[in-house]
Formats: sequence, C-alpha cells, structure tokens
Amino acid sequence: MRVPGGSLSGSPTVLEDPPEAERVLRVSGLKVHFGGVKAVDGLSFSVKRGEIVSMIGPNGAGKTSAFNCITGFYKPTEGRVTFKGRDITGFRPSRITKLGMSRTFQNLRLFQDLTVVDNVRTGEHTRVPENLLDTVLHTPRYRRQERRSLEAARGWLDFVGYREPEDAAVSALPYGERRRVEIARALAAEPELLLLDEPGAGLNHNEKADLLDLIRRIQALGVSIVLIEHDMGLVMEVSERVVVMNYGKEIADGTPDEVKADPDVIEAYLGTEDD
Repeated sequence: MRVPGGSLSGSPTVLEDPPEAERVLRVSGLKVHFGGVKAVDGLSFSVKRGEIVSMIGPNGAGKTSAFNCITGFYKPTEGRVTFKGRDITGFRPSRITKLGMSRTFQNLRLFQDLTVVDNVRTGEHTRVPENLLDTVLHTPRYRRQERRSLEAARGWLDFVGYREPEDAAVSALPYGERRRVEIARALAAEPELLLLDEPGAGLNHNEKADLLDLIRRIQALGVSIVLIEHDMGLVMEVSERVVVMNYGKEIADGTPDEVKADPDVIEAYLGTEDD
C-alpha cells in the first residue's frame, strides 16, 4: 500500500469459500455473550484480498460487537479470528493494527483537542520507529522522521478529500469533515484490511456520493474492506458480498442480488404479516 503523496511506508445464500491463499480474514463460529445476552451467536464469514464486504442487519443485530471482536476490543466467548492465515483471537487492538488491520468507529473517536493533521499522524504510531534519545535531542534523524510523518498525513488528508485547514482543531469541524479525518487516520496505519463502522451515518447525499467514490479508491490501493452500513443504496452499490445478521446470528451471505431476494433477509427487515 502506497501513501498518497508521502514516503512512509444457517444461510440460504452462501458463496463458495475462497482458497486460503486468497483470504485476508476468516471469522469462524464467533460468539460474544454478555451474561445471558448473545450479541453474536455463531458468525462465520471470510474476506478475500481486495474484496469489499458489507455487514448489514437491523439495529442490535450484533454487527458492531463482531467488529469489536475482530479488532481486539472484545474477547470472544467462542470462535476464532484468522488474519492473513494467523490466529489473532484475543490479540490486543494495538497488536492487530501492527499486523495490518485498521478500523473506524460508529461514534467518531478523534482527539478533540488535537489539530486535524496531528489526529491523522496518530494513525502512524504503529509504523514509525521511535527513539527516546532522538526525540529528546531533536536529532537530524528525528527531524527527518517528523517531516516524513507530516508529509504522509497531508497525503492521506488529500486522498480522502478533506477540505478544511490542516491546523484546525478537529472539534471545530463539520461532521462530514470529521468523518474524513477519521478515515484518513485509519489509512495512515497503511492497513491491508480496513473495517468501516457506519461510515455513511450522518452524511448528506453529496457526502455519501463522495464516500462511495472514496471506498472504491481505497480498494484500488489493494486494501480489503469490511463495512457496517444502514444505507442500503450505498451497500448494494459498492459491495461485492453482503453478510446479513439478525439477533446475533448470520442469516445470509451472498452477492447483493442474492441477499436482496432472500426471504429471511426480507423478513428480518420488513417482518411477517403476523408481526
């Protein structure tokens, strides 16, 4: 993955499982229980390299809980998460990020008192070598690294289409621009797999069109993408595969057309006549 402008380096519809060499992520029998609540109950799916997969389902279906397990914020009750052929179940989030997985959050988690460019630079911390002596003495090596870091952060801001001053406090930005900053920060870690949790939430029509274009450009960098999204128009437009959850369970996994026509999916969203 190349930094733009920078120099730092029970399912009725189930698609055939890709060969292991083509798979970047595999989730197997994932369960997350909080007391008697089964937030995730036996989720299994995989993501091929360079693929865009969406996870959809009604509110409370368990999608964000699944994301939190995949990225190390929750420890699963059962099941396994494999990333690039390596079992990462129970790894800390920082360790998972270093391996090449990054994410955004449903509720933005930016550093409100930092500038925009410094927020993005925090995404580089797993890749940038640190030396305490260099930092304290501001050696030439430290200054070179700082220039590279700043150049990379500016490159990512440009890539996501950020339009405001880079030295603005992130708390002063319109919501859509804050969303761009969060995606830029996730990309600054140079992930091979990017998880986007409701990236279209709170965006207007034009911003969603820009988001659709951005997701495709991220994919063109060679990044695999998994997104949670409630905007079905966006999901059906950008996804190659769709995984559907309801009450913690996976009820479908297929192409957008297959999922759209699946009776279990229709029932989950629209209910039955008796309901």
